[in-house]
Amino acid sequence: MSNPEQIKHAIEIRTTKPFTDQKPGTSGLRKPTKTFKANQYFENFIQAYFDDLTETMNGKPPTLVVGGDGRHFVRESAQIIIQMAAANNVKKLLVARDAKMSTPAVSCVIRKYGTDGGIVLTASHNPGGIDNDFGVKFNIANGGPAPEAVTNSVYDKSRQLTNIRLCPTLTNIDLLTRGKHTYEIEGRSIPFEIEIIDSVDDYVQFMKEIFDFDKIRNLLNGEKGKFPIMINALSGVMGPYVLRIFHQELNAKNAVTVKNCENLEDFGGHHPDPNLTYAHELVEDMEHGDYEFGAAFDGDGDRNMILGKGGFFVTPCDSLAVLAANLNVIPYFQKHGIHGYARSMPTSGAVDRVAAKNQKLLYEVPTGWKFFGNLMDSKLISICGEESFGTGSDHIREKDGMWAVLAWLSLLANIDRSVEKILHAHWNTYGRNFFTRYDYEEIDGPGPFSMLKRLEQMCMSNELVNKSFNTPYGNKQYTIKIMDDFHYQDPVDGSYTEKQGIRIIFTDGSRLVFRLSGTGARGATVRLYVDSYENNPSTYTKDAQEMLRPLVSLGLEIAQLKEFTGRDKPTVIT
Repeated sequence: MSNPEQIKHAIEIRTTKPFTDQKPGTSGLRKPTKTFKANQYFENFIQAYFDDLTETMNGKPPTLVVGGDGRHFVRESAQIIIQMAAANNVKKLLVARDAKMSTPAVSCVIRKYGTDGGIVLTASHNPGGIDNDFGVKFNIANGGPAPEAVTNSVYDKSRQLTNIRLCPTLTNIDLLTRGKHTYEIEGRSIPFEIEIIDSVDDYVQFMKEIFDFDKIRNLLNGEKGKFPIMINALSGVMGPYVLRIFHQELNAKNAVTVKNCENLEDFGGHHPDPNLTYAHELVEDMEHGDYEFGAAFDGDGDRNMILGKGGFFVTPCDSLAVLAANLNVIPYFQKHGIHGYARSMPTSGAVDRVAAKNQKLLYEVPTGWKFFGNLMDSKLISICGEESFGTGSDHIREKDGMWAVLAWLSLLANIDRSVEKILHAHWNTYGRNFFTRYDYEEIDGPGPFSMLKRLEQMCMSNELVNKSFNTPYGNKQYTIKIMDDFHYQDPVDGSYTEKQGIRIIFTDGSRLVFRLSGTGARGATVRLYVDSYENNPSTYTKDAQEMLRPLVSLGLEIAQLKEFTGRDKPTVIT
């Protein structure tokens, strides 16, 4: 442990003006990078968090983890946090080397070292760079995202803020060299500690405890021959984790081709979102290359996309269901057992059918990983997921892209060496939920809000319940059974969350869901989710867009989406 300076660093109290727009969304506060860098906007939000932390911890000095996804402003913002933590009675910061740490690794480190929470510097799958987005979210002591009670309290404090506290002489902290440092701060009875850690080590060690690496290694380079796979990190934070796990720990450099493993501040000018649109390079590689399995991660490593040979696409809904049905092949669950399952409300009902067959409880929660935390802490669920390419288990309290990839490789090592065959076997057992999502991104003006307002009024009036609709495709008729605005009461603490999306449920079990995204940084994003169940084997291999065309057209008609948004087609179809 080094003590580079014997002097005491003075605390400066700097006046500021509050902002009225620092309300966190589904997963933290996301704004254009230039907004965070101007007018002490970032400092204000961090001070509001520290003020809330002081209050909730009754003055006890906290220990916190700090890391980010490597996008523009992460290093600079980490230095600012250090200055402000020293002035706000934080006992110790565990800071990732170069301030880069995947969101799942942050959760892992919080739980491993028993810290009081963490600050995650990420806008997840949003584009990065000076002209794009930045984000901040707070995690609590269980390693998961702060619940609404915390984020609402921080928001309230942000609107009343009059000053920020910092130690401006704590500058140019070496974030590249692992080690411990202590600093004396004027007015503090205890020193301020900083430890620079390599988060890859802790995370990789945990993955080796969860999965059978020998079995995965044998899949990739065993007696049955090489099993070539492609991994694309989309220039996000996952690069070092990918190289460490696949090329070093699994010693499979000859079988595992990797791309975009250098973490770039602007993600190479690309949108670091692992879906068929933004991860098209992986799709093309899988379609034209001789790879048995492919995966991509988002900017901060909590999301994943899974592809099979020839580019066979595994929807996130199917991925959750297939993993839930086969958790018994993973050593972690052999040891800890399997509790229930959970999904976000817009996610298809595929995992519901696994729960019913396995006699497990199924929980339906609002969008946002924070809603899974209490269920995991209370051992009510073992696996959970969202249609937005997020899957995870109770090993940490964040969705975890690498966990999902290693889980799939475990299935391939234990069940069948073909992703497509595993899916077909699953559908033959449970039937198939056809699912799609239409995203209409960055819409300016009041149109999206007016559209949702109209749908809310329809829910209140029940004017569409029991009404039947004919569609021009396939002569199909749909009758509305339920139309509501989804709300949720946490079964553990009783907390209540409302207005989480418009649901239209038809008599045949098909669903339409309309939501405004809570992860955008500019404009409004409208999302239409379509889910339809089929138990006729002759339909299982049909194209999802073809099967769902009647429901999609009905959803656009009911919502009058084109009229309210001015959009003829979605930005992204998943």
